[in-house]
Amino acid sequence: MYLDPNALSPQDAYKFMIGAIVPRPIAWVSSVSPEGVVNLAPFSFFTGICANPLTLCFAPMRRTDGTTKDTLNNITATREFVVNIVSEPLVEAMNRSSEQFPPDESEFAATGLTAVPSRIVTPPRVGESLVQFECQVHEIVTISEAPLGGSLVIGRVVALHVDEAIYHNGRIDLAGLQPIGRCAGQTYVRTTDVFELARPDASYIGK
Repeated sequence: MYLDPNALSPQDAYKFMIGAIVPRPIAWVSSVSPEGVVNLAPFSFFTGICANPLTLCFAPMRRTDGTTKDTLNNITATREFVVNIVSEPLVEAMNRSSEQFPPDESEFAATGLTAVPSRIVTPPRVGESLVQFECQVHEIVTISEAPLGGSLVIGRVVALHVDEAIYHNGRIDLAGLQPIGRCAGQTYVRTTDVFELARPDASYIGK
């Protein structure tokens, strides 16, 4: 079956992407507006880019009316943000923070989460998150300003934070982290059914 992406409506194209590109890790991004209002929102178009320098990215899409979200507005203005990793016990608070709050209202207050000062950047970290990446903007690439268009936010990691209980011998304990992934619609996935598969290249950096 062949589908022409140009023939799909933006809504149908979006549904196809989120149904096929699964599971997706979640970047729970905290940012601060120029007026000092702290924002917190989840984004599932998120991944790492490289380790030298340590760099990651996430892609906030525009709303159906073409307007940009508070997170992108804040980061464009301040050039800083924090990516907090979502563990399963935090899923309800994460979901609550996805609601469209007014720009002058902080999701930290609405969810009861703890805003912990960052080491280098201005936006606070989620104190309950087990892993946090403090980032400064490397580049923001605008792909489309149309409804459901979006931008790619590339951030250089300037500080790392991890709970000592899940960090052993330079590695993060997956079972302790309990990360969740996003699938289509309202579905999520746990990392409780994993398997190992050795790579044929013995020089693989992650061995």
